[in-house]
Amino acid sequence: MPLMRLTAFFLSLLALLGWSSVPAAAQSILRDAETEALLKDMAAPLVEASGLKPGNVDIVLVNDQSVNAFVAGGQAVYVNAGLINEADTAAEVQGVIAHELGHVTGGHAVLNMGAGPAQNISILSLLLGVAAAAAGGGEAAMGVLMAGQQAAMGKFLAYNRSQEASADAAGAQYLSEAGISGRGSIAFFKKLQNLEFRYGYRPRDGDEFYSTHPLTGDRIQTLEDTYKRDPAWTTPDDPKMQQRFERAKAKLFGYLAEPEQVLRKYPESDTSVPARYARAYAWHRESRFDKAQAETAALVASDPDDPYFLELEGQILLESGRPRDAITALRKATELTNYSPLIATLFGHALIATEDPAFHEEARKVLKAAVVRDRENPFAWYQLGVIYAAENDMPRAYLASAEQQVLSGRMNEALRSAQSAEAGLPEYSADWLRAQDIEMQARAELERDRKRR
Repeated sequence: MPLMRLTAFFLSLLALLGWSSVPAAAQSILRDAETEALLKDMAAPLVEASGLKPGNVDIVLVNDQSVNAFVAGGQAVYVNAGLINEADTAAEVQGVIAHELGHVTGGHAVLNMGAGPAQNISILSLLLGVAAAAAGGGEAAMGVLMAGQQAAMGKFLAYNRSQEASADAAGAQYLSEAGISGRGSIAFFKKLQNLEFRYGYRPRDGDEFYSTHPLTGDRIQTLEDTYKRDPAWTTPDDPKMQQRFERAKAKLFGYLAEPEQVLRKYPESDTSVPARYARAYAWHRESRFDKAQAETAALVASDPDDPYFLELEGQILLESGRPRDAITALRKATELTNYSPLIATLFGHALIATEDPAFHEEARKVLKAAVVRDRENPFAWYQLGVIYAAENDMPRAYLASAEQQVLSGRMNEALRSAQSAEAGLPEYSADWLRAQDIEMQARAELERDRKRR
């Protein structure tokens, strides 16, 4: 689980409940091994159909309850948590991803010259702006409107109108080539249309915001005509993908929603896997570890080799102050996922939390494996630095700290840590060169900050 951005970064919370939040601008990116694997698998046939290289495309979950998805340069598609919560099927989300990939292949985030005067407006892509604001989460769009900057919004959307039509067509093509029915895409567009109706947004004479942007109903009709002619229209949805989606959706809801909301949606009488997942996270957030452990035990009993059930078991044991008891489950989960970076990081954290030096070697091994596969994991670097410091390898401890500090946006600290690492590392070694890279990166960022003041 572009993803999905906090102004402050709390290292102690990164491993909480298997989710982590990485700071980026104003919202948090949510990270979860199971959800990331699901989004990657959902996007894979669409990425292949788009002609993009699978390893270069990221599907990022964002901690924002507005029903939105967007691209912002590069080859990353950001999907808001609110969109996952609104969708009923994996196919609906795949329709959104296909559309956003159309923006990526069209270079829209790079070419959008209209975004300059409206740089505080989120890229609304699929959501037309109206629905995003109506859903209550399009804070940037609403802020612009309330500030009387309709002209900036209009310029942005005037340029974006052709982009939306282009992305619609490209998304339809990618779904077709992937053999995925467009029914999900249409179903989601109709949800957006209902948001418009529900909140009473209508075009007004002379309103550039509306007059320059295609209406949801028009787009639905155009896409429906396209999809119904496609051979994939009648293709059934993938039942295994849908099952995985329902799990991830419940997991996300359990993590983000208020516990009482979770229990209303998933009462204790519901013993399905998604319900147990959601309740386990809700109980855990309230520190009711006995109830959380009971839900998790039932999940593990239903499938002892499900790595994500084991991950959850280990997380709850670790967070309830029993790191040694968490090791078996987390070691197995790490092995079953072939050292998934997020699960390996949690495993390394549990090993360190035992405060037993006998586990240091194994912790160093799993944490190094985690950062090799995912260098943008601040908590893994932090934990690796703890191990290096415990082993009195201070130059590499400083280097690990510099890596973590850069990712957390703490450039002054990163500069000092990188310089300390350079002073103790063999000259021209790989680690020494990396420390130099971080030093230069930190200096450049600090200089940019100075010029902006």
